[in-house]
Amino acid sequence: MKKVAAILVSVFFMSSVFAISYKNNTYQKLADEYAKKAEVALDAGQYDDAVDYSKKAEENAELSKAYIQMMMARQEAEDAIKLAKTQIAWAEQVDAPNTFPMAYTSATENLQNAETSFNGEDWAKATEYAKASMAALDGVKEVTPLPALYIVRPWAETKDCYWNISGRPYIYNNPLLWENLYQANKSKMPKPEDPNLIHPGMKMTIPSLTGEYRSGTYDPKKTYGTYGE
Repeated sequence: MKKVAAILVSVFFMSSVFAISYKNNTYQKLADEYAKKAEVALDAGQYDDAVDYSKKAEENAELSKAYIQMMMARQEAEDAIKLAKTQIAWAEQVDAPNTFPMAYTSATENLQNAETSFNGEDWAKATEYAKASMAALDGVKEVTPLPALYIVRPWAETKDCYWNISGRPYIYNNPLLWENLYQANKSKMPKPEDPNLIHPGMKMTIPSLTGEYRSGTYDPKKTYGTYGE
């Protein structure tokens, strides 16, 4: 009889702990029914039946526990994937595919792996991949891309020449790289053979040297990052 009582306590305990969100499942219903039958049989002195019913109650309670844990793991994976998708959508809004291409690629690849694992009902792996997707975007932020064009201004105001322009942080941060600007723009010059003859108003193309993303025309009112950083 002590064994029966212990099993019944175990059944009710597991029901209270694991049946918070998914307790209304078939296994738990059976566990509850068998537990009640065990109590009735115990009160009637039908000890063999009480033991049998209590064992069935315990078996179904264990199945209910496994089911609840599975559903909770599934829900965690589903929630993590939703969050990862939200993060990626935000990253796309701030142009991360261009400004943070490696982080964005890692995030999308991990999300794809998360969805594949989810479809394969590997909830733990799906959650792991989804969290990795979000972690990949930790350093992503909205930034102003380096300019792709520059409009030459008067020498008296800015000392604009290939050397000086190349040395500015948002161009190449190194005046020694000036020839890259010259080669990309000499066809626009009245005397292509003379790199000193650039004129105010000339729209200068700034070629990408290391695959850095550049977009738009330089705007002195904007804050740019530094080339190479």
